[in-house]
Amino acid sequence: MASTARLKFEGITKEFPSVKALSHVSFEIMPGEIHALLGENGAGKSTLLRILSGVFRPTSGEIHVDGRMTQFKRPESARAAGIAMIHQELQQVPHLTVAQNMFLGHPIKRAGGLLVNQREQERRAGEALAMIDPSIDPSQPIKNLKVAQRQIVEIARALLDNSKIVAMDEPTSSLTPAEFASLAAVIEKLAASGVSIIYVSHKMDEVFRICHRGTVMRDGAVVGVVDLKRTPEKDVIAMMVGRELMHEAHHSHAASNIRLEVRGLSSATTHVKDISFDVRRGEVLGIAGLVGSGRTELLRLLAGVDPIASGTVKFDGNILKLTNPRSAIAAGIGLLPEERKREGIIPVRPVATNMALPSLGKFSRAGVIQHSQVNRTANDLLKQVNLRPFQIDRPIKLFSGGNQQKAIIARWLAAGSEILLFDEPTRGIDVGAKAEIYHLIEQLASEGRSIIVVSSELPEVMRVSDRVVVMRNGKIAAQLDRDQLSEQSIVAHAIGEAGPDAHSCEQEHSHV
Repeated sequence: MASTARLKFEGITKEFPSVKALSHVSFEIMPGEIHALLGENGAGKSTLLRILSGVFRPTSGEIHVDGRMTQFKRPESARAAGIAMIHQELQQVPHLTVAQNMFLGHPIKRAGGLLVNQREQERRAGEALAMIDPSIDPSQPIKNLKVAQRQIVEIARALLDNSKIVAMDEPTSSLTPAEFASLAAVIEKLAASGVSIIYVSHKMDEVFRICHRGTVMRDGAVVGVVDLKRTPEKDVIAMMVGRELMHEAHHSHAASNIRLEVRGLSSATTHVKDISFDVRRGEVLGIAGLVGSGRTELLRLLAGVDPIASGTVKFDGNILKLTNPRSAIAAGIGLLPEERKREGIIPVRPVATNMALPSLGKFSRAGVIQHSQVNRTANDLLKQVNLRPFQIDRPIKLFSGGNQQKAIIARWLAAGSEILLFDEPTRGIDVGAKAEIYHLIEQLASEGRSIIVVSSELPEVMRVSDRVVVMRNGKIAAQLDRDQLSEQSIVAHAIGEAGPDAHSCEQEHSHV
């Protein structure tokens, strides 16, 4: 690596009217370095990236690019300086083509600047995409692409601008393991060419896989800069959360009596067919499988979201008629959805209101909601799940992802749900909040609730589950007891006998 830093932050401070978001942040990134920006939600990572990209201006402090002090008054000036941002929330116009989205804001012109040169845009977009995924047609509407492909378009857009600093904020939140492997290869290729990468991710396995060094932030300040090739993961996590996380051993609370009995369940609209399994009182049943195997679709059937074509679902021996979400809620089934922001919350409403959504009938008198009763219940249940900060009248969109998940869990406690369906419960949340969610799952099981957990991360599904159902092509491929659980065994069943050998797959698929 060169001796002069590509990017240097010196004493960056950012104050808002009610809070100091950043306090004297200083560190540097070298040319060709893949540098992780680490910290829990609220540590200041996003604020720092917004300053780098010209969205915010620092209250004080300096930014140096290639040894020269720079000030970015707006995003355009940051982009002109060779800085590209790849956001977790995709910023694309659905009805425009892939190429048009890649040149959004700075189109290639012809005819003296009067017309857009669509052909040249598509040619250059195709060249950039060929480095990552040549299968993406730059002339097709971007709305036709899968989420993972749309994320790849954003990365190609950064390549298009010949950026020398690329900041990636949770770039793999919607990618499969194979797609992450492709992305990792692209990132390493960029770094080898001298591009500096800032990588933000809650997935610690990814961070340690591709990053050279990491800056750890907590409460708006830098805790330290670490060599990720030499520092143990547990030490980095302790720096992030301010304490060493206790990795509690799994304790089973499963009783002998069956609470949920599923027989021959098939979907009327998806490829889920002939699913049969049981869940006992106090049991945590994990569901694993490759992306598209039918995991989420199964939970949507049980939650009454998607129509059932055939089969039966019994709860405590009684057949349920799951015709819509309301019928599932009335039966005692609660769903924590995969798409939390789109399907799980009303962002502008207070956290107490979001908690009460399925139970409004309990809090109403003559059709009028009794807000005092809602607040009393919210006080009790949101304390039970350790909501932070404890402000029940605060809009839920202002809480971190982990605390939004806690509020949704509290929602089903308020509804009295006995069967809890958790779809990717820790996606997009930091390591400290993950530990709290795991503790809550075990606590709920100890109270006798039956829980089904879908997770793409094998260590997670093995950490929380008493048993694991492995799905493949919409059907159950295997049911594994705890003493049969290993990443190798789960992957072997998830890919089928025709796939590569299980040992090699275990190395390639850290989550499925």
